Formats: sequence, structure tokens, C-alpha cells
Amino acid sequence: RPDDDLDRLAILQFTSGSTADPKGVALPHRAVGANLDAIALAAALDPDDDVLVSWLPLYHDMGLVGLLSLSMTTGTDLVLGAPQDFMAAPLRWMEWISTYGGTATAGPNFSYVLAARALRRAEGLDLSRLRIALNGAEPVDPDTVETFVAAAAPHGMRPGAVFPAFGMAEVAIAGTFPEPLTGLRTDTIDLKVLEAERYAAPVADGAPHGRRLALLGRPVQGLEIRVVDPATGAPLSDREAGELEIRGTSVCDGYYGDAEATADLFRDGWLRTGDLAYLLDGELVMCGRIKDVIIVGGRNVFPEDIERAVGTVEGVRPGNVIAFGAEGLRGKEAIIVVAETKLGDVTGLHHVINERVREAVGTPAKDIVLVPPGTLPKTSSGKLQRSLCRDRYLQADLDELQA
Repeated sequence: RPDDDLDRLAILQFTSGSTADPKGVALPHRAVGANLDAIALAAALDPDDDVLVSWLPLYHDMGLVGLLSLSMTTGTDLVLGAPQDFMAAPLRWMEWISTYGGTATAGPNFSYVLAARALRRAEGLDLSRLRIALNGAEPVDPDTVETFVAAAAPHGMRPGAVFPAFGMAEVAIAGTFPEPLTGLRTDTIDLKVLEAERYAAPVADGAPHGRRLALLGRPVQGLEIRVVDPATGAPLSDREAGELEIRGTSVCDGYYGDAEATADLFRDGWLRTGDLAYLLDGELVMCGRIKDVIIVGGRNVFPEDIERAVGTVEGVRPGNVIAFGAEGLRGKEAIIVVAETKLGDVTGLHHVINERVREAVGTPAKDIVLVPPGTLPKTSSGKLQRSLCRDRYLQADLDELQA
């Protein structure tokens, strides 16, 4: 066999979140190994007792590294289903956990929406052994988490089992983890202050303009995080929102064969994530992607707030809404909403959606486009692609958008 070389390339994980050519994240053996060790420690993994359950695709970092590789390198039992089996019948995920005594699983936020719906019609399941239901890979919605907890409780799942976390391919997978069995913890902030000043001012639950954000835990072993001014790189204090940066043992070497993108990825030895976040007593709180923020009248409007609000409109498919900014009157940025609907008659739906947008962010949308189910652009892992949707809209290629 070849000599051990911890710097040799182990995984080339291609990103799929942008409209540009996919970038290959170059992960050497030392980075992957360090992250797997950190996951096992942070999750208090017990190979003699734990049973991992996954339906996640193996071409995605969460499925490949976070579950398959973790099982292979620690000797922990793994129940592995196919993504298409989960998507065809989301209840199967919960059934596998019940049948095999699953203790840990993971999925993006949208998968817990589907699981919660399926659980309401389920009978005879046993989710009592589940201690980690990791929610990551896309923004964690506290309402979604609580809905899942309520739906799973009759089947014996402990509320503390939900596990909001942060990760990305550029650190192999795991970035920050909470303590196991602490469940969902949130920070309620004034959205208007965050938009205007990029400061997470705390307010009481239920306060006007209050927005709940999930606490995502602390860096896993071997990693450090900081939040900085995106323009200058100057470190910010707690509750000041800026760009999340990471350094440590599991950070990638860069993007394979792309020196320019690799140079842009790092600043003074820190990996620039492009995520807008803040710290709270050492814990990470995510606000959104910097490039996706919509600037309206000097305010930083977060598309997630619009998408969640529109997703509650009757006739709109929850989790299948995209909001982005486009140039409006006098060169100012305006809000565009593209939403999927199963309705044949959409009379009045545009008006209801626009009212919901106004309620959520204080200003109406410039345009609302309704498309058939299953047609919004998504990555191979199921994430909505705002940038690709925006490009198609700006090119007036609505036929392609709806194709």
C-alpha cells in the first residue's frame, strides 16, 4: 500500500450552490480525520450503543463524511437508505429509526418539515432512543424544529434530541455543535435593528419585529471561529453581525485547480465563509448569506424572512419559495418573490402574498412569479438556488424558470 501521507487529497467535494462552475473543495486526509474525531467527541459517540440512520446522498458532505465515513472509521452501526426512498415516502426515515433503534440522524431543515407531516399520520413508532436529530446544511427554522418536536413526541422522542448545528464542505462537514440533548435554544432579536445596524439587539419573545434565531453551538475540537467586518476583517464583538470566519485542523486546502478562488477563500489564515452571523457567549448564531441580503432603503432585508412568511400562505408550497433582490426604480434594489403553487386558479394569490411580504419586512415585493410544483432551481442536495433563480428572472427567461 502507499505510504501514509496526511496531506494527500482524500475527498474532492464539489459545491453546487452557485451558478458558476462548481468548485471542488480539496480535503486532505488530515482534515477529514480531524473532523471525524471532532464529530465523535462532540456527539459523545458510543460505537457499542449508537445506531446512525441516514437517507442522505453520498455525493453530499453530510451523507458522505458526517454519517457514512463516521460509521466506517468508528465501527458504529449505520442504517443507510436511499434518498429517493425518503423523498417518495418521508415516513420511512422515522420507520427506520424506530425499527433499528436509531440514536442519531441528520438532515436539512426541509426534511424535518416532511417528517413532521408524515408523523402526524403514523402509528406504533418508537423514537425513544433517538438522542441526536441534527438539523443543518441550510438555515434552521425554529418553527420547523418545534413542529417536528411536537409531531415526534407522541412516538417517544425526547425534545432535547433536536440538534441545530452548522457545517460546510470547506471544513469537511462539522463546524459547530451544541451539547447533546440540550435541544432547540433560540435568541430573539429585533429584526429592524439587525437590518439597519447589523446588531442583534435582544427583545422578549413575541415583541414587535422580533425574530427567533437558533443557537448552533460552539466550534468542534480543532476549530476556531470569529465574526469580522466583511470589508476590513476587523473582529467584531458579541451580537455584532458580520462575516463568519474559521480556522483550524479540518479546514480545506482550498479549491482544486482554482488558485484565484482559493486566494479569495482565505484572509490572514482564516477561511471566509460568506455567511452573516454573530456570536453569543461563544456560540454561533447564523443570520443568512451575505450575498443574498437584499438592500432596501438602506436596510439589510434577509430573504429567509420573506420566504418563511410567504410559505405560510394557503396555496403556496412551504419550503418552495425564493426571494431575491433586483434593480427597481431609480436603480434601487427591489424585492422579487418566486413561489411554487399547486393551484390552477391563482386569482388573488398575488395580493395575499404581497400582504404577507409587507407584514414580514415592511415593504411590498416589486414582482411575484408563481410557478408549478417542483420547478424552482435546486442544488443536488435539495437547497434552493437563489442566484440561479435571480439570473433566470433577470434574463426574462420565465419559461426556463417554470420548465
